[in-house]
Amino acid sequence: MYRRILSLLIVGLTMSNLALAHDTWIQPNSPVVRTGEAVYIDLMLGNHGNDHRDFKLASKLSPGLIQTFEVVGPDGRTYDLKPNLIDQGSSPKEGYHTAKFVPTTSGVYIAAQKLDTVMKKGDPIRAFRSAKTVIVASDSLDHLPQSLVGFDRPVGHRFELVPLVNPVTGLGPGKKIRVQLLFDGRPVEGVKVSFIPRGVTLKEGTDPEYERITDGEGQASFEPKEGNYVLIVAHLPREEQGDGYGKAHYAATLTVIVPEKCRCCPE
Repeated sequence: MYRRILSLLIVGLTMSNLALAHDTWIQPNSPVVRTGEAVYIDLMLGNHGNDHRDFKLASKLSPGLIQTFEVVGPDGRTYDLKPNLIDQGSSPKEGYHTAKFVPTTSGVYIAAQKLDTVMKKGDPIRAFRSAKTVIVASDSLDHLPQSLVGFDRPVGHRFELVPLVNPVTGLGPGKKIRVQLLFDGRPVEGVKVSFIPRGVTLKEGTDPEYERITDGEGQASFEPKEGNYVLIVAHLPREEQGDGYGKAHYAATLTVIVPEKCRCCPE
């Protein structure tokens, strides 16, 4: 019994440390779904907190650390995904979580996850992690509406990446991914934003091919050369005083799926 309790404590500490050292991201099995059909949204824990930025999994986030995991619909209604979490791993450190969601009306849905906790081990640090992705539900998969709105609305995370171009119908090879980085709702200048295509590991330090610095409006852009998943990541360490901590580390991710051909392009 003692060994089991000790083992659980060790796992808990490991998960807490991972939440601080690594980032979360979420991704759908498809960014486009027919209205009334299911989409699965995966919640991942990766190693983007260090200099090896890629799509590799570090471990699996403890459900107790998931503050919110939800979908915001076209009308602003929020759907809680936490009760629907499915563990896709065979142990506490393997795999990832996923959740099933069925959109009932057409339009833009924003899936979002966040955690906000103070890590007590060593020097107490506040760790804030947020992740987002955008899904479009349409009555017809052959003719997507081109006047979709709502993809660029913030969801209220303290540190948040907001797409400025529709990340579902407005992307394709040669079309820029444009984002804005916000802290407490205001643009953040001078922060590195990493655009990570799946299958690519960015260089340590700064990779000029895949990383940009936000301008005075908190904006950054990247032009993909081919269709792929692209994970967009930003970090912000701060000297921040609070209840039980003296430093903070914020991280935000946004996952987009670039199609091989832009969905808004003529045939």
